[in-house]
Amino acid sequence: MKKTLVDLFEESVRNYPNNTFLLEKTDKKFKPTTYSEVKEMVYHFGAGLQALGVKKGDTIALLSEGRNMWVIGELAMFYAGAINVPLSIKLEESNDLLFRLIHGDVKYIMVSGTQLKKIRAIKEQLPLVEKIIVFDEQDEYESKEMPLIDVFRAGNTFLINHTEEEFLSVARSIQNEDYATITYTSGTTADPKGVVLTHRNYTANVEQALTLVNIDQTWRTLIILPLDHCFAHVVGFYIMMSVGATAATVQVGRTPLETLRNIPLNIREVKPHFILSVPALAKTFKKNIEQGIRSKGKATMLLFNWGLKTRQLYFGDSNLDPKGWRHLLRPLVYLFDKIIFEKVRENFGGKLRFFIGGGALLDKDLQKFYIGIGMPMFQGYGLSEATPVISSNGPDLYRFGSSGKLVTPIELKICDNEGKELPNGEMGEIVVKGKNVMAGYWKNPESTAETVRDGYLYTGDLGYISAEGLLYVKGRFKSLLISSDGEKYSPEGIEEALVEKSCYIEQVMLYNNQSPYTTAVIVPNKEQLKRKLQQSNQGLNDEAGRIAALQLLESELNRFKKGGEFEGMFPERWLPSCFAVLAEPFTEQNQMINSTMKMVRGKIEKAYTDRIAYMYTAEGKQLLNAQNLKALE
Repeated sequence: MKKTLVDLFEESVRNYPNNTFLLEKTDKKFKPTTYSEVKEMVYHFGAGLQALGVKKGDTIALLSEGRNMWVIGELAMFYAGAINVPLSIKLEESNDLLFRLIHGDVKYIMVSGTQLKKIRAIKEQLPLVEKIIVFDEQDEYESKEMPLIDVFRAGNTFLINHTEEEFLSVARSIQNEDYATITYTSGTTADPKGVVLTHRNYTANVEQALTLVNIDQTWRTLIILPLDHCFAHVVGFYIMMSVGATAATVQVGRTPLETLRNIPLNIREVKPHFILSVPALAKTFKKNIEQGIRSKGKATMLLFNWGLKTRQLYFGDSNLDPKGWRHLLRPLVYLFDKIIFEKVRENFGGKLRFFIGGGALLDKDLQKFYIGIGMPMFQGYGLSEATPVISSNGPDLYRFGSSGKLVTPIELKICDNEGKELPNGEMGEIVVKGKNVMAGYWKNPESTAETVRDGYLYTGDLGYISAEGLLYVKGRFKSLLISSDGEKYSPEGIEEALVEKSCYIEQVMLYNNQSPYTTAVIVPNKEQLKRKLQQSNQGLNDEAGRIAALQLLESELNRFKKGGEFEGMFPERWLPSCFAVLAEPFTEQNQMINSTMKMVRGKIEKAYTDRIAYMYTAEGKQLLNAQNLKALE
């Protein structure tokens, strides 16, 4: 059966013409745009693209903050038969943008006013590009640039001079297997690859994801993740579109920081029913909640903590476990909800039923915090190559620490190094098959053949299926620590615990490639170290203070070793025997963190090859080595 994104959109407009599809705030308040109004704009924009000469199969890049025109622009592309190449606004380096625009054979670019300068800086190196459509009005337009309004005017003329049937003939000619998008992933182990997703990949994943959660036309979401993010793309607006629901976008500020600051206010204004999040955002929200409670005094803080522990005990780690005696806590749970947690939830609009987290693994303690305040945060799992949703926890079924139950229909197996299927409970590579599996990597047949074999997507992620049928994701299959005797272990759990349990460790990456012992590169939280050192009148500007700081970091690692409070949490041999302190953090700018906030291990290992090698020398293994002391200056 034919089910393209055009078919999905047309069906939604027929079923929900007067429902609000998009909410956007450009001035004082959020303004609604209905499904039928969006259709009108999409038709005129799509006709304008046809008038410009866009042909079926052309690639068009989209570089913009999340806003109505992002969604309308992508849909318009499909009505012209084009393929979207969505680009992250976080790409600051012209090399990154240039690579994607050249590799993606991009002929047209849609760009917001704030991102235009990036395109102007490199457009002379883009001979294939014919037109640059600018969403926001400019004082002056350079060569090849044109204002959005001119495209709409051209579309209006086109629709006057052609029948609707002629205009729609391109969109109706699109088949399930035609390409919809080329999404460049900044992978955790290699250079960006263009993930080619078909129209049916998207519509199939919408159908699959809706088997995990019941959403109807009354729901709203505020999309706080970038729209080029595959998770935001599918769950943020295509799922909402399919059921006639509403998708709002964060008010765009003059700077990225201003946009970030708009998020809390926008949440209160939109009153979303669910929000897509990533661990970094979830931690920021948690910190803000705790600061707000602390500011109200000691009594409020005590009440909050007592209520939190009571509710955490009542709800437990899963709704699959029998409550037993915990039922007795129900009156207290209700009481604390009324006294304190309803007020906390008002800061999130008062309607929020849950968060869903994708990307990096969510810390279990973080999930317990959110269920305690009555806004559960559910872990999901997916990747761009699977469009992206593979599994998730949700209100109907959750177990913290797991990535929940699988979408249906999908086939999933766990395989060993040789690709042999393993029984439930055994750890190996997660391998999936379904209509959501990508068509392949753009102009990269070698990587495609390596990743998709016999219709199965080899995810490169490590995990297992429990006796309850839940998926547990434990890290990267290919980024395992490998000891000198060949034993393997996933580092992610240890790394997350070190960051979570220590305020002095900002970021950490473990390393062991068939070496005699495990090492770590650590980005310290210098502000926290300075605060601690001030208590003994020391600082990082003197050697004694730097020595004390290194000893403090060592004591944090020792908490996980024999005699420490977290002894036994991880096998001792996989804990770092020594560490290298780094002067600079891992960021998206230095390409050591990707757009989903995961470490790009290959890039980190390459950048710090010498520091890692140094740790396997007698001098480098010493805590107070010269390089560690210098990094803290």
